[in-house]
Amino acid sequence: MALHWNLKKFDELSNKELYRILKLRMEVFVLEQECLYPELDDKDFACLHLWAEQDGGILAYTRLVPPGLSYPQASIGRVIVAEQARGTGLSRQLMITSIESISNEFGVNDIQIGAQFHLKSFYEKLGFEQISDPYPDYGILHIDMIKSPI
Repeated sequence: MALHWNLKKFDELSNKELYRILKLRMEVFVLEQECLYPELDDKDFACLHLWAEQDGGILAYTRLVPPGLSYPQASIGRVIVAEQARGTGLSRQLMITSIESISNEFGVNDIQIGAQFHLKSFYEKLGFEQISDPYPDYGILHIDMIKSPI
C-alpha cells in the first residue's frame, strides 16, 4: 500500500492523530534514545505537522517550525522515521517533503536545524551546512546546520 502524506496545523489534528504523533515521538526520543528532555515544549501549537502513514500507522514525522520561533529562519524538528521503516529511503523523502512544505507554507527557503551530530553527512547531502561546533543536547551530541537558497 502507498504512503499517505499529511500536513496539518495543530488545531487541525484530530485527537487520534495527535496521540499517534506524540506516541511515536516518545517511543523514539525518550525510550529508544533514552533522552530525557521537555518533549512538550509549547511550540507544537504554532507549528505545522507533517507525517507519512501506511495502514493506519505513522512511519515518518517532522515538525515544521515557522521563522522566529526556534531560530530566525524556519526549522525542521522532531525528525522521526519509525524503526520498521528505517533503511528504506523514507528519511530522505521525509526531509525533501519537509523542505518543500516550508517553502510552500511559510514562503521562505532559509532553514536552520539542530541536527544529531552522527547524521551530519545525511543532512549535508540535502544541502545543509554545519554552522556550530558540536554541543551536547540532553545527552546527545548535536550541531546547528543551515540550508540557504542556491
